[in-house]
Amino acid sequence: MRRARPRPLAMSHVLALLCIAAATCVTPARAEAAPTGPTTVVSLGDSYIAGNAGRWRGNSDDPFGDRSGTDRAAVPNGYDPGKVYGTTDGGCFRSDVAEIKSTGIPVDQAVNLACSGAESPNIWRLSHGGQSLEGERPQADALAEVARAHRVQMVVLSVGGNDVGFGDILQACMTGYLTGSGSCRTAQQARVQARFATAMAAVDRSVKEIRAAMAGAGYAPADYHLVVQSYPSPLPRGAEMRYPESGARTYEGCPMFNADLDWARDTLMPRITDGLRSVAQANGTDFLDLSDALQGREACSQRTHMADAAHPPSAAGSDWARYFNTGALQGELKESLHPNAYGQIALGRCLGRIWNAGGGMWKCRNTPGQGHDAMYLTAG
Repeated sequence: MRRARPRPLAMSHVLALLCIAAATCVTPARAEAAPTGPTTVVSLGDSYIAGNAGRWRGNSDDPFGDRSGTDRAAVPNGYDPGKVYGTTDGGCFRSDVAEIKSTGIPVDQAVNLACSGAESPNIWRLSHGGQSLEGERPQADALAEVARAHRVQMVVLSVGGNDVGFGDILQACMTGYLTGSGSCRTAQQARVQARFATAMAAVDRSVKEIRAAMAGAGYAPADYHLVVQSYPSPLPRGAEMRYPESGARTYEGCPMFNADLDWARDTLMPRITDGLRSVAQANGTDFLDLSDALQGREACSQRTHMADAAHPPSAAGSDWARYFNTGALQGELKESLHPNAYGQIALGRCLGRIWNAGGGMWKCRNTPGQGHDAMYLTAG
């Protein structure tokens, strides 16, 4: 069994005192040894890691049948999303190909506790101000229960995007394009600036809440890997679009101006990535930079194609992100602009690579023209 890399004792002592708020510090009790049980990896966070859009293999204009082979929920005479998201999932959209399910890490179980729409308070323990989501308790409380019954080897966290308002920002940019009201970037940059510090402080608290939950279940920081990860961009830069700025973008699921695409890819996404990296560094966790993981595989990228009869979906040639569902009766709107089945498996491979590397600070990239098994790490 792979052992988590050791951490300096001084860091363990520092992390034992978890200051959850300015006037509230928690010193969690810890057993002499971490629990035994099935070895397990666990994911926490929002829709990007829950597996939203895992229903789809690439994108297609075809509204009928299996949508040119892209719809994994297709059944005879209809569709059964439960095949992908389960029948007791509520609104969390945890897919069967979610990142944590696709790592290849040699453990007995992979547990996905993430939920679509989650913000940092949905991570925090209920006793420390955490909030439920989709009828489920806060994720740190659910993690503590798993940790008591299993030998948790890795916990990976994806959160912060909703705290910043990433989905609403993209919605505003697409609305500006569709209504002809103009570029979004100036107004949305101001919005990000106003929310950013509070959002990153909330993510920092999420990391501390996870440490406290694990300590309460009998774990020291050196007993497991804690990985904070960033976000991949679901859309390319303007010059990398396969559709011109006017016309087709409205119908092909990527309605944004070139200037806004460039701002989102080269200003917004790096800002979020840098903020999350700083949180990871401040808390002594591993960090997985996914900002370039879908480069050239985004929805509407020049390097990929829509699926049709002549071009069946494939991991090598199809989009790895779900396009914006403009009401063409293909699945759920909330699946839009998330890594699809190909993208989720690729991100899982990234997580497996950081495990094999023994943790650390890494950036994950894809290999052009190849499938998800060709993901690789660079120093990051």
